[in-house]
Amino acid sequence: MKEAKNYKKLKNKNVQCQLCKRYCIIPPNQTGVCKVRKNINGILYSLIYEKAIAQNIDPIEKKPFYNFLPGSKVFSFATVGCNFKCLHCQNWDISQPQEIIGKKLTTSEILNFSLKNKVEGIAYTYTEPTIFFEYAYDTAKKTYKKNLFNVFVTNGYMSNETIKKMNFIDASRIDLKFFNSESYNRISGGIKLTNVLDTIQQINKIQHIELITLLIPSVNDSEEEITALSKWVKKTNKNIPLHFTAYYPAHKMFHPPTPLSTLQKARKIALEEGLNYVYIGNIQGDEGENTYCPNCGECVIKRYGTELLKKSYQILDNGYASCLKCGADLNIITNLERYRRGKKDGKRSGSLLL
Repeated sequence: MKEAKNYKKLKNKNVQCQLCKRYCIIPPNQTGVCKVRKNINGILYSLIYEKAIAQNIDPIEKKPFYNFLPGSKVFSFATVGCNFKCLHCQNWDISQPQEIIGKKLTTSEILNFSLKNKVEGIAYTYTEPTIFFEYAYDTAKKTYKKNLFNVFVTNGYMSNETIKKMNFIDASRIDLKFFNSESYNRISGGIKLTNVLDTIQQINKIQHIELITLLIPSVNDSEEEITALSKWVKKTNKNIPLHFTAYYPAHKMFHPPTPLSTLQKARKIALEEGLNYVYIGNIQGDEGENTYCPNCGECVIKRYGTELLKKSYQILDNGYASCLKCGADLNIITNLERYRRGKKDGKRSGSLLL
């Protein structure tokens, strides 16, 4: 166990967890919604510190990040638990467990394993990294100093207090599951869409982000919802990569799998609404897996699934890329050191904010 980072002591030994936007009030000897943070005699503890339930070396594209250090490898890991209760969760067996389980994996072991296996970064993924933030923070602090990058794969429900502590995180891939408040509330367990949108807007100001929307037939695949979502993303930042991915039945939801035609239509809508980077995922072989220059249409990264078949761009001094054909700046981060230097100096690439 480890004492929690973000919480407030209340009367009668109650505590308020301030890690995510649920802000759970937790009585003594109880846990919050995520089931992995417990009030013990008026002190909030993480029950999952250095207890990994899953780990693997993955391509960054599997997360998916398509515009952040393409072709790099990450050490991915997670603990049990989640602050969402999604009916369609692909990893429900570890995100919604009945007990605290996991194998001891220290922050130093993660660093040493990553260096030994020559992976370029760490991905906090599989479940929800917000709920194991103490573990993620201490790992990221160590790996950051060794020039390994750190990325969050998150549902985007962290509190403002947690966002302020994300200085060791280089990029985040955030779920935008629905653009409908009722769907978020019903399917993900009392979640508020406005809180997710607020997180996206805040994190977009401090680091590279990519968004993902799993399209579920008859739930969030209507032209109206996709158009509204695309308009909102463009208003926030038209250079944010948006991934539409295919749903497959899982856990407590048994809708039919997403047809390729639905994904292609969603991508077409988002591009027509003015987004510069729109992708298709969970189905291999479509042109929507590739990255194209928004200015001239040149294919600058060709993919098949998570495999890179071609990279064709120039690396700029600010750590981003430019198109070899027309010279246009691209919102593709290609050099970690230069990208971090720009963040530290407060000089984010102009391509991020166009």
